[in-house]
Amino acid sequence: MSAGAADEVASEVWLIRHGETEWSLSGQHTGVTDLPLTLAGEERARALAPSLARMAFDRVLSSPLQRACRTADLAGLRDVEICDDLVEWRYGDYEGVTTADIRKTQPDWSVWTAGAPNGESPAEISARVDRVIERCQSSKGRTLLVAHGHVLRSLAARWIEQPVTLGAHLPLGTAKLCVLGFDRGIPTVERWNAEPSPPP
Repeated sequence: MSAGAADEVASEVWLIRHGETEWSLSGQHTGVTDLPLTLAGEERARALAPSLARMAFDRVLSSPLQRACRTADLAGLRDVEICDDLVEWRYGDYEGVTTADIRKTQPDWSVWTAGAPNGESPAEISARVDRVIERCQSSKGRTLLVAHGHVLRSLAARWIEQPVTLGAHLPLGTAKLCVLGFDRGIPTVERWNAEPSPPP
């Protein structure tokens, strides 16, 4: 993408992973299981509000799952649009199962390379996040996405024009902030897995 082209699309895309749930705490794969936030997760979501209040967003998109929608609400975000493509990676037979348990029978398993039986493949998640990126880049301004760990890590990898497997190297904690942008027309990761800034 040329510098001129970058000027005509999204200036920045901000990412927020939802707050803690019981399964994110235990390490269980949580795809479409619609879990609520824990009390600690709600507190961390509220802590995002001061950082976000200092920013102007042209659009806010959220996964339809309650852990993302509730995080957006507690963080003070308004006019949130639901985006089905931001739902978490569909883990199929591995829904609710930890990586450690999966590797007892599949020692070399990684969602990044193998996907999940009866769930999504890396190619399918790649196509899905590419649609989100295209939507973000279809108009000028700053977009905020509220979603889930694996889908946002996949999106960041595709933003910088890499395969989703790169997401394995981008750990992302609950209620953390990330910023994607451009440097001289080249898509970049500006900020990753960051704690919200304290109030000034």
